Amino acid sequence: MTVRARATIGASAVVAIALAIGSFALLGLLDANLLHNAETDAEAQATAVAQLAMAGRLDPLLPPTHGADFLQVVNEQGVVLTSSQNLTGRPPVSDHRPTVPGTVRSTMNVHALGQDHRQRVVQVTTETNGGLVSVYAGTSLRDADAADATTSAALAVGVPLLLLTVAWVTWWVTGRALRPVEAIRSEVAEISDRDLHRRVPVPQTHDEIARLALTMNATLDRLESSGQRQRQFIADASHELRSPIAVLRTQLEVALAVPDPALRPELLLGALEDTERLQHLAADLLLLARIDAAEPRPNSRLDLGDLVDDAVHKRRGDRLPVRAELTPGLEVAGSELWLTRVVTNLLDNAQRFAEQRVSVVLRADPAARQAVLEVTDDGPGIPEADRERVFERFTRLDDARSRDHGGTGLGLAIARDLAEHHHGTLTAEPAEPAEAAEAAARSARGARLVVRLPLVAAAPDR
Repeated sequence: MTVRARATIGASAVVAIALAIGSFALLGLLDANLLHNAETDAEAQATAVAQLAMAGRLDPLLPPTHGADFLQVVNEQGVVLTSSQNLTGRPPVSDHRPTVPGTVRSTMNVHALGQDHRQRVVQVTTETNGGLVSVYAGTSLRDADAADATTSAALAVGVPLLLLTVAWVTWWVTGRALRPVEAIRSEVAEISDRDLHRRVPVPQTHDEIARLALTMNATLDRLESSGQRQRQFIADASHELRSPIAVLRTQLEVALAVPDPALRPELLLGALEDTERLQHLAADLLLLARIDAAEPRPNSRLDLGDLVDDAVHKRRGDRLPVRAELTPGLEVAGSELWLTRVVTNLLDNAQRFAEQRVSVVLRADPAARQAVLEVTDDGPGIPEADRERVFERFTRLDDARSRDHGGTGLGLAIARDLAEHHHGTLTAEPAEPAEAAEAAARSARGARLVVRLPLVAAAPDR
């Protein structure tokens, strides 16, 4: 069943229930009001005749009065003392004989009157000199019955018409409201993996459906961007893999062709270096694929200071010593292996371009509840226009120099992806003022890469 049909049936059912309850309530209130009015008039007439009976002034024939269709006075032995003309010679209206004074109200059919309408009868019993006397005063409920019949007929016709009107209006309004949804659905159904540039129509209603269309277009934007990134990644990976494979093949072919055994170790050593480069590149590509697939990361509680300190100590054989200033006790949540990879990639980048100095600073940012890790060097630095481009995959600001240093153009991209996978950021920022002045004196701007990771709350004391 469609949403349109379900909405129509639901609205119609609710309205039908409400109309049914309202109709019964209306009929009940109308009948109760008319019955109360008739009962009031009859009781007034019965009370007046009872007072005449108490005074001993009953007439042999009671005249018709307003508010009562008949009157009858009966003693406690069941003898009719007097009545209105329409009950002359008739037996008592009721066989019940009261034993105490009081007022009784009831509804009955008095066939002696020759009417089909119900009668509301009020019995007033009073004490007289001759004993208990009961006065019966009845008034016809023909007006109440007629009103009930008229109202019931009107409701029988009006309620179905109103229900059909509600169903039609709901069907029409729901159809118009869902028309943009159908347009969105049909457009999305026609979009294939080669048509991600297409977008769904956005209605001008500025309502939930318009927001749905905007969300769908934003999703298509992300899908298109992801597809472009994947195609570019495949093209760049193919290009990066082709070069070392071609060099490796050339070295092996030369090793086979050269008869001099003395040259083979040198050729094989070069082939081994290219093989290692291929191995590192394949490992980086695999890690990027795992990150792009949104693979869940371990959520261990880690001391970031200890992690950075271990990573720095394992690199004591680097070209330049690393100066570290680490604030202890900064805990983050994440994967020790992946966060170590972030630190290693940043240190690799700094060692690749530094001239004399590489420094690591770990501090806390209490206002943002973040741990801030800064890796700086005194190398050529990163121009302001390239501070975002350096994090793109296979990007080298100085391609030839990067290849000489063994870079693949993936280190910073992997580091940023891993930082974002830990709900953090990695940015290239200007050097600190003091460092900038020192770098300017050496005609080198220097690079400053900053990682920010959210701190975890301290564990409660036991």
